[in-house]
Amino acid sequence: MYLCAMQEMILILDFGSQYTQLIARRVRELNVYCEIHPWNKVPELGTHIKGVILSGSPFSTRDPQSPKPDLSAIKGKIPLLGVCFGAQYLAQNFGGEVLPSTIREYGRANLSFVDDSNELVTGMSMGSQVWMSHGDTIKKVPSGYKIIASTKDVEFAGYAIEGETTYGIQFHPEVYHSLEGAILLKNFIVGICKCSQSWTPDSFVDSTVAELKAKLGNDKVILGLSGGVDSSVAAMILHRAIGSNLHCIFVDNGLLRKNEFDSVLESYKGLGLNVKGVNASEDFYKALSGLTDPELKRKAIGKVFVDVFDAESKLVTDAKWLGQGTIYPDVIESVSVNGGPSQTIKSHHNVGGLPDYMKLQVVEPLRLLFKDEVRRVGRSLELPENILNRHPFPGPGLGIRILGEVTADKVRILQEVDAIFIDGLKEHNLYNEVWQAGAIFLPIQSVGVMGDERTYENAVALRAVSSTDGMTADWCHLPYEFLALISNKIINQVKGINRVTYDISSKPPATIEWE
Repeated sequence: MYLCAMQEMILILDFGSQYTQLIARRVRELNVYCEIHPWNKVPELGTHIKGVILSGSPFSTRDPQSPKPDLSAIKGKIPLLGVCFGAQYLAQNFGGEVLPSTIREYGRANLSFVDDSNELVTGMSMGSQVWMSHGDTIKKVPSGYKIIASTKDVEFAGYAIEGETTYGIQFHPEVYHSLEGAILLKNFIVGICKCSQSWTPDSFVDSTVAELKAKLGNDKVILGLSGGVDSSVAAMILHRAIGSNLHCIFVDNGLLRKNEFDSVLESYKGLGLNVKGVNASEDFYKALSGLTDPELKRKAIGKVFVDVFDAESKLVTDAKWLGQGTIYPDVIESVSVNGGPSQTIKSHHNVGGLPDYMKLQVVEPLRLLFKDEVRRVGRSLELPENILNRHPFPGPGLGIRILGEVTADKVRILQEVDAIFIDGLKEHNLYNEVWQAGAIFLPIQSVGVMGDERTYENAVALRAVSSTDGMTADWCHLPYEFLALISNKIINQVKGINRVTYDISSKPPATIEWE
């Protein structure tokens, strides 16, 4: 479903590539709206769709089970760009030939030929570094396909179809390793597709508020607040649409950071939101008792959240909707993209609908935004910087940062550790250089010495990452002196901890959270 029926957009057809979401990110960075749809569920095409991009895929075009999209309403009629698998499909399906690569075509390569007269690659340099990632290669193109870019080993690195605004490239312009990939994408989206680059935070607010007004009318909405960016921006945009019909609830699940319940409620004062605080920590601890499996813990936490909101919604006469701060990475990592071939990584408490007994419909005004876009929208709504700059915090809270069974005592210990780490980042002016940070309670004990006594206590891991939207992340190279100071404070001040480690894993292959 489109954000707005009249919003000009680029349609991305997903064939299951790990890079599909990066294509969307690059399009959005050009202030052009786009949506990802599965290759076999092409939406109705209208004049607002200015161009189509075919993603890469883990499939081979030679595989009988590989995706075979019907492009009859697109090719030759709307600007079309095939990336990797998409380029190979456009070649093979229309009379060319794709064969297994005789040499390894993965990683960095350099363009040895660029047809600067072609509108797709104009402005790109000879020798420009690009990123290859395919096991097949185009050996022959159909009649009318003109080479516009080559590398030493890949003759058909890029082609254009004469008489059409249809193009194929066997490298990935969306990844940073393709150093001039942004030039190519801008050439296609702005130059060829003629997109106006008018999709801004202000335009998103205006169109979304109008859509919410039409969708919700005079209905009442229950919204769960967390104090984080996503739920806060969702609340403000819903408030702008329906005013006092929005009823916000902030639940103390017993898994929040130290003193967070009171501080979050305080932060919402003055924003005009109707916020109610609910202490349900005992219900969450009871549901988590005896559970060690991460997915079972997530689902238990999610169920209690639903139960709490169900009970609270019944206290609001005629409430019909449950508002959520779900954003695009939540959707991508929880379910296949719009039913497409992407892999599910983890369940998410915001995604997947509600049980039948809960008589509320779900409204998710930020469902199609990445995290950095949510922050820009929040600034357009004039949310305070202390909310907008707050690090992401998982919905299940410390419940997924305690490996193994969750108990009140472990939560108390981890809250103290986390507070020392986060406060330290702020005191040393490192907080805003980190995208997300937290501490993990490890399910192991280790030997230590304090004074003249042997200890056998718990270990914790500190985690700090840099990212733009949470889809990928790198571990932060925090100063050794800072880490030494924080480790010393934790061990000296938090009874029960005698060892501190620092996580230097990136995403992928790891995830940001440990569970």
